[in-house]
Amino acid sequence: MSPTHESPVVVAGAGPTGLLLAGDLAAAGVDVVVLEKRPKGISNLTRAFGVHARTLELLDARGLADELVLTGQTIRELRLFGAVPFDIGSLPSRFPFLLVTPQYEVEKLLLRRALENGAVIRYGTEVAGLEQDGDGVTVSVRTEAGDTTVRTGYLVGADGARSAVREALGLPFPGKVVIRSVALADVRFTEEPPLVVRVHGTGGAFGFIAPFGDGYWRVGGWDRAHRGQPDDAPVEFEELRELVERAFGSDFGMHDPRWLSRFHSDERQVPDYRVGRVLLAGDAAHQHSPAGGQGMNTGLQDAANLGWKLAAVHHGRSADALLDTYHAERHPIGKAVLRSSGLNLRLAMAHNPLEIALRTVRKLVVTHVRPVTRQAVGEITGIGFSYPAPRGAHPLTGKRAPDLELDGGRLYEVLREGRFVLALPPGTEAGGLARNGLVVAHLTGGDEALLVRPDGYYAWAGAPQAAVIEAGLAPWTG
Repeated sequence: MSPTHESPVVVAGAGPTGLLLAGDLAAAGVDVVVLEKRPKGISNLTRAFGVHARTLELLDARGLADELVLTGQTIRELRLFGAVPFDIGSLPSRFPFLLVTPQYEVEKLLLRRALENGAVIRYGTEVAGLEQDGDGVTVSVRTEAGDTTVRTGYLVGADGARSAVREALGLPFPGKVVIRSVALADVRFTEEPPLVVRVHGTGGAFGFIAPFGDGYWRVGGWDRAHRGQPDDAPVEFEELRELVERAFGSDFGMHDPRWLSRFHSDERQVPDYRVGRVLLAGDAAHQHSPAGGQGMNTGLQDAANLGWKLAAVHHGRSADALLDTYHAERHPIGKAVLRSSGLNLRLAMAHNPLEIALRTVRKLVVTHVRPVTRQAVGEITGIGFSYPAPRGAHPLTGKRAPDLELDGGRLYEVLREGRFVLALPPGTEAGGLARNGLVVAHLTGGDEALLVRPDGYYAWAGAPQAAVIEAGLAPWTG
């Protein structure tokens, strides 16, 4: 079959990860087509419900965060295992909270942005196979009208846990099911608890609750005695009510469920995020336990890392080797999230004396040892993650850039242009530094020049002398 469509980049999957990536590419002037097997207008089931601080910062860099915050409830404390408080109200961020909002609210804004920037979404189109060569990828697709192919320079699989792209590559997805038959619902409470997100377990059962801010709460529960039920087994409201009561000592007067469902959770990670001209992101690359609510957030941060790199390679500003840094930077973070969320889930499910003792120690350490507390909060919120830096690089290299004050605005407002930002100390001459892919701005204080990547991480920092700055810019902007 000859290709019926051609596009520099094709993204499989119109979930949050694929939509953010498509919007970034389209905004950067890259023609991008998104293939989505769902029919138009049929949304994903709203299982993800938490947007963490780092993700909100990245959405702020796209002009979406403030609008999204209006759709949900802001939470400044997480309580795990009934007693361990994770204070996120003092985060060094413009968004010192967890936003509890349905996944479809995130998708709605990302879809709008992608379409406004010219991305094309092809619904009812499923990836059936692929072949790649030195020049690109031929994607076999299946539609109601029949089978065809799409030719592209790069293919990104953001098509979820059962990724057809990953399967077509023949990549393993090592890991295991860590919890089965978690009952899930959105309900109202007669006796509303404090506005915090809580996860608590008793050994035989555990539960979690989170407020949406519209009168409904997301509620989940698991019972060790019924852990083998399949995902399609019906959920009775009384079953979930009893689980919540066992976990928290109260059912808070649950009533009026607007939907009920059941799911299982895997812990898996693909060994390679890049295979030639095919890349994987989001749940296609990694799956995490629900503890901490990091799954959707990790996928969105994958997309933010990958989008500007694909655009730079497409426009000839960077060599293809830049795409190798996507795996080098994001795979370790996916692994770290697997580790931390998995530990939190296992402690919530603790039932034998050793596990309960470990949970007690974890409570004491997280509550009283400040460096451990900062690390735990940094991992959950995404604020604490950094990327590897070359030997001898400035200490800031690879670290998250805060929302620096600039003359005439904030850093994350300037990042909305999708370019590198060179922030110079006050009074530093900017002559000769302007070039494609770079915005030059001035800080309101400080004595170092700072180069911030389009995804909000420091690429370089150093003395504000012209020759030094040129050397710092060269690897990134020519």
